Amino acid sequence: MTRVLIVDDDPLVRSALSLMLGGQPDIAVVGEAGDGRDGVRMARERRADVVLMDIRMPQVSGLEATRTLYADPDPPHVIVLTTFDADEHVMSALAAGADGFLLKDTPPAQILEAIRSVAAGNPMLSPSVTRTLIDKVRTDPAADRAVEARRRLEALTDRELEVALAVGRGMSNAEIASELFLSVPTVKAHVSRLFEKLEVTNRVQIAICVHESGLNGQST
Repeated sequence: MTRVLIVDDDPLVRSALSLMLGGQPDIAVVGEAGDGRDGVRMARERRADVVLMDIRMPQVSGLEATRTLYADPDPPHVIVLTTFDADEHVMSALAAGADGFLLKDTPPAQILEAIRSVAAGNPMLSPSVTRTLIDKVRTDPAADRAVEARRRLEALTDRELEVALAVGRGMSNAEIASELFLSVPTVKAHVSRLFEKLEVTNRVQIAICVHESGLNGQST
């Protein structure tokens, strides 16, 4: 049973998510919070496995709450819920270590898939959020981004680079395994090494590094 905490300052959003999740046999909603401070407290007290976290909230934002939770020895997985088109904090949330990013209008089936995926240790990233993050990075005027990204990718082995390029194309571990004729556990091991070598915390950051380099997910 995956224990889920909903943190959002909109009671209608909380109610809708709670109603949707309440009918799932493998998911238990352990609480709702309307602010990041209460979200952190309840996540700890109720031992949540997954937190659905809004970004923009009064008093303590979802970004600050996520950072606080990830400083704990055994933090829950955090899925950031965002409207994104008006949210300049998502890039910072990446650095905070969130495991998933979903738009608030994501279909229920995909939200359920995301919860189950991150609970199993696999990050879940909305394709539209990934695409927008990459586009946001491309508009950054810093001229040395491509050089730095290529430098980081040069530290990878040929196989690790292939996996990184596949992640840059938005492929799942299963899809990468099929394309590269590897087992899923082997792909997971490669992705873990990518986190370490590229100094990133999630798959979106890998994709951003690939796109900043100019390789754009093309095969070698």
